[in-house]
Amino acid sequence: MGIKGSTANQKRILIFGAGVVGSIYALRFAQSGLDVTLLARGTRLEALKKDGLQYNDNGTIKQMSIKTIEKLEDDDIYDFIFVPVRYDQAESALYEIKNNHSKTIITLTNTMGYDSWLEIVGERLLPGFPGAGGDMKDGILYAQFGSEKHQGTIFGEIDGQITERVKELAQIFEASNLHYEIQENITAFHISHTATAIVIKHFYTNTGMMDIETAKSERTLLKIATELKQNIRMVAQAGIAVIPPETKSMGEVPEKDIIDMYRKMLSNDFTIDVLLGNHAVSAKAEIMLLDEVFNKKML
Repeated sequence: MGIKGSTANQKRILIFGAGVVGSIYALRFAQSGLDVTLLARGTRLEALKKDGLQYNDNGTIKQMSIKTIEKLEDDDIYDFIFVPVRYDQAESALYEIKNNHSKTIITLTNTMGYDSWLEIVGERLLPGFPGAGGDMKDGILYAQFGSEKHQGTIFGEIDGQITERVKELAQIFEASNLHYEIQENITAFHISHTATAIVIKHFYTNTGMMDIETAKSERTLLKIATELKQNIRMVAQAGIAVIPPETKSMGEVPEKDIIDMYRKMLSNDFTIDVLLGNHAVSAKAEIMLLDEVFNKKML
């Protein structure tokens, strides 16, 4: 959809956090000539200043210089602040932005609801979900964006309205040639997605992640398939729309089909990194917290 108005190139964008997801958004926006700044800290900030943003481009390591800041000042105003952090870090990130006067704050993360976030930043909140994933190895970004529409970045107003800021955000994604979807029932989307995301807890061990063979075993994948179907059923029974249709259909197919789907995913190096790599290990706190909140809310 073509959206007219002031051009995306005139917008100031801040990515609040330089992990895997934040880094790839910063990279793609910068490659598209947009005015993007990346907030980073510690060794990550030092590396970005010294070597630029290093990334894997089809086997070649490249770098791009990106504007960075270490701290967000209250009067440093951006048209859009993206917050691509884990669910367990979202509140503390939003507290850091609370007194900044920028008008729109887009959370790109898992969640089961927005009440605590709204208490911190109010109606500036525009919930979303990232359309990218990957891993970071030795400071080098190995990440990519989804190639289909339903794998694009998802965002939408909590009340489902297509507001001016939603249209302006869509324009930024069009300018960057990135897939996106304006989701009119963002709450149902987030709850449905959580139902599917938390099943990866079965890949965790006491010390980290399972090895690939154990992860692909019938025993592990049957646990995942059974719980996945049960979680989707719980969402539907709570009167919440299960979206997108691909998620809904997973609740309706036999366990065997879900096992086959995961096995196929675990034969792809990139997906193995996403599901079993460093990024997945560091997401353990997020997954366990989401699992707890999901089960509390659904029961």
